[in-house]
Amino acid sequence: MKNKWILPVAALLLFGNAHAEIKLPALIADNMVLEQNTRVALWGWAAAGEKVTVQCSWNRQPVSVTAGKEGRWQVRVQTIAAGGPYSILFKGSNTITVKNVLLGEVWLCSGQSNMEFPLGKQKAWRTGVFHYEEEIAKAGDPELRLFTVKQEVADEPLADVNGQWDACTPQTVAGFSAVAYYFGREIRKTTGFPVGLIHSSWGGTPAESWVRKEVLLSDKDFLPILDRYKTAMKTYPDDLKHYELQLDKWKKDTAGNKKPVKPVDPLKNSKSPSKLYNAMIHPLIPFTIKGAIWYQGESNADRACQYRKLFPALINSWRQEWKDDFPFYFVQIAPHYKQNPEIREAQLLTYKSVPHTGMAVITDIGDSLNIHPRTKDVVGHRLALWALAKDYGKKIPYSGPVYEGMQTQGNKIRVRFHFADGGLILKDGAAAEFMIAGKDQQFVPANARIEGNTVVVWSEAVQQPVAVRYGWKHFPHALLYNEAGLPASPYRTDDWPGETMNKQ
Repeated sequence: MKNKWILPVAALLLFGNAHAEIKLPALIADNMVLEQNTRVALWGWAAAGEKVTVQCSWNRQPVSVTAGKEGRWQVRVQTIAAGGPYSILFKGSNTITVKNVLLGEVWLCSGQSNMEFPLGKQKAWRTGVFHYEEEIAKAGDPELRLFTVKQEVADEPLADVNGQWDACTPQTVAGFSAVAYYFGREIRKTTGFPVGLIHSSWGGTPAESWVRKEVLLSDKDFLPILDRYKTAMKTYPDDLKHYELQLDKWKKDTAGNKKPVKPVDPLKNSKSPSKLYNAMIHPLIPFTIKGAIWYQGESNADRACQYRKLFPALINSWRQEWKDDFPFYFVQIAPHYKQNPEIREAQLLTYKSVPHTGMAVITDIGDSLNIHPRTKDVVGHRLALWALAKDYGKKIPYSGPVYEGMQTQGNKIRVRFHFADGGLILKDGAAAEFMIAGKDQQFVPANARIEGNTVVVWSEAVQQPVAVRYGWKHFPHALLYNEAGLPASPYRTDDWPGETMNKQ
């Protein structure tokens, strides 16, 4: 899709209205995958009032629609069981044939740098997965299709994206999201269905960048986000002038001075609220998807308490806009010396409160000094477990233990878990991850042992315990598992104020 089509919705509609020829969005193109056994959305632009006929080779029943006064048209067509390749004919004043179309499963893959992190080695932090040369060499699969949305920032919702569908080959997958690839590969291998992956992510971005502005305006707890943006817009001209003065001074005398950093224009900043939703999510709607996977949270860790509401708001708003309560599976942030435990708790609370979500716990593959752990195959696998169990009917374990509740028994606390029916495992040194406290809220190291499907926690230093925490630190070690070998999510039984409580 040419760059000229990356325009605000209103501008594109007006532009399209002046041209008689049918235009299709980048997503509707050769090599695409459409969701099987459902009514999928197909759309584009034409002259106002122009009749557009759509004919799919798998059913040969044409569907016609008249472009609206603004030039946009949309149809829904019924798909059949997975297979292909097929073609789709779009006919108006001109004719477009979209070829090599597969019917299968389509997943949206979004987030920040750990979702963007490519399979192969590239520049800067994009170091590639372990043994990436071998992984790339064996990655060919003509029925796994990849679409990467070009990174764009927009102040208003756009009508289209830049990107193209490619079959998975060693050449096309090297720069593709490693997490998305491993997820899609496992869905392909286990189900046999063709899989289409739409990858739309940007490193270092907070969740509010991916949420439409109206959602942020609708909740007073999100207004500080918009206030900071307004302030940044107001001060940017002066900030830029100050930078230029400092730069001139630095050029004249660089001895011992650090080069000043140029301020980012808030209008062009990927971290600004709603900018990535406008450019990289809105144009994908209403392309029919099976569900979404998400790997993000690091950039909201310092506002983890706010994330308890912001993350569910993102999920619910995407579902509302797609008009589909699709499954949404996400990754709990890996251990790292900068990642406070409250961000993992916010994600855990989202899983517990938002229906049709799932959380892949990866506390066993973190790197204390590298915020981009390279073991992306484990991440993709654990996300795929949720989808295979919940959406494809596979009778497999899909989650590690999740805190359910507690009971005080004398000087001990018994902790109950979901996903512990097959039993629990405490690895050597597990007690180091458990802490216990009385009413004074002073936590001390605890002892822990398994009794049935529960963990009993105690300390001789706390005779009247009221709360237990597990893995409640920046870099927890995964030492509590279920029999399926899946690690437990860090948790706490209390709700005492944390370090991010008043940060918005």
